Formats: sequence, C-alpha cells, structure tokens
Amino acid sequence: MTALSLDHINIQTRDMARTIAFYRDLLGLEAKGAPRRDPAERQWLYAGGRAVIHLNLFGTGNTVARDVQPGAATGAIHHVAFECDDFDACLARIEAMGLDHGFADLPEIGLKQLFVTDPDNVLLELNFRRA
Repeated sequence: MTALSLDHINIQTRDMARTIAFYRDLLGLEAKGAPRRDPAERQWLYAGGRAVIHLNLFGTGNTVARDVQPGAATGAIHHVAFECDDFDACLARIEAMGLDHGFADLPEIGLKQLFVTDPDNVLLELNFRRA
C-alpha cells in the first residue's frame, strides 16, 4: 500500500461562519454539510468537487478524541499548502481582506508563495507555479 495524495485536513473552529467565510472569500472553497452530521457542527469545504477541509465546531464530538485548542499552535504541523492559480488575483483578495501575509519567490523552481493565517491560527502556504 502506498499513499496516493493528501485527502483533507480537519480544523476545529470556535466560529464556523467566520472560518467558512475566510476560506470562501480567499480560496473560493464551497461549504457543504458533512454526511450524517448537524451542519451547525460540521461543514466540509470543497475545491474542485473534493472536500479538502473538514471543519468541526469546537466542543462537539469527533470520530477520534484528541485535545486541541483553536487558535493555539497546530501541534507538530507547521503549515498546510494549497496549489493555487492566479497569483495577482489572490494577492488582491488577501489585501482586500486586510490579512497580514508573507511572500517568497523561488524562480529556480518556478514557484511563488503567499503565506496567510486563517481565523483559527492555521498557517496556509499558497503555491503558484509558473507554466
């Protein structure tokens, strides 16, 4: 058995609406209720027809119990990266949203990166590859 790809990440949030709005407005992700779950407590965020982020309202049960604190550091995970397109449009969104951000340019591998933190203190790396 070999892993084929990263399937999704799970974020525990104290403010479902704010977190959904952040990912919708920044990355264009679409929220849908999770199967067999109360949509007030569980939402899945979709990119290209695939649920890439699972949101759980903090304090509700999880399949596997684990102590997490929204807004605290994300354990051993430093950041989560997304492959994106249209660097200029994304940067404009970040600036319009008033988000602090970082930038890296790696021309030797044809990559530009933007870094932002979501409302629950998850660091996002947004990757833009040149054709």
